[in-house]
Amino acid sequence: MLPRLIRRLIPLFILVALGVFLWRKIGTTLASLNPLAPREPQVSVTHNTVLTQVEALGKLELVRYRFKDVVEYKRTAKYPFLPDAKAALIVGGEAVGCLDLRKIRPQDVVLEGDSVVRIILPAPELCAFQVNHNLSRVFSTQNGFFDDASLVDDAYRYAEAQVRKSALQSGILAETQRNAQQLLVPMLHTLTGRRVIIGQQLVAPTAPRKL
Repeated sequence: MLPRLIRRLIPLFILVALGVFLWRKIGTTLASLNPLAPREPQVSVTHNTVLTQVEALGKLELVRYRFKDVVEYKRTAKYPFLPDAKAALIVGGEAVGCLDLRKIRPQDVVLEGDSVVRIILPAPELCAFQVNHNLSRVFSTQNGFFDDASLVDDAYRYAEAQVRKSALQSGILAETQRNAQQLLVPMLHTLTGRRVIIGQQLVAPTAPRKL
């Protein structure tokens, strides 16, 4: 009885083993053909980078100021019966003071005898300022009426202007000039072997740019 049962089960075992073998071989392929089967998302990127400008840089960055501010920005509503829109931001910003060494003219470097070199440096500049969005966040918005993005953008623009204003009021230009003296005097003395006297051009600084 038992041997007969075993003989009947052997073909079944062979079919099951064959089915497992075939599934391992072609199961993945069959699954990929199923339109309802989940699949990993594929990303396709097309780009065409074009170099539009090459700019020679000669600005020596000498000081960087970092700011933290809480900005409450309010914009009046277009219609008088609506409440004013408000945005509260926690803003991190920075400003950079520099000298534009491209503005040094030949007549600004004067050798006096064998022991002195006199150099007239360009006026210090607030050469860059920006809101650091990695250190900033929107705390709240009110009454934006589906225009919160525009409200927040305006608040960030206001905050960026405040970064510039705060840097100038905090004396970034004077700090830039002091740092230029501390950096350039020993370096030029080492290069020339002369006593270095540094002055400053009496010109207005150029307009700053955003980082």
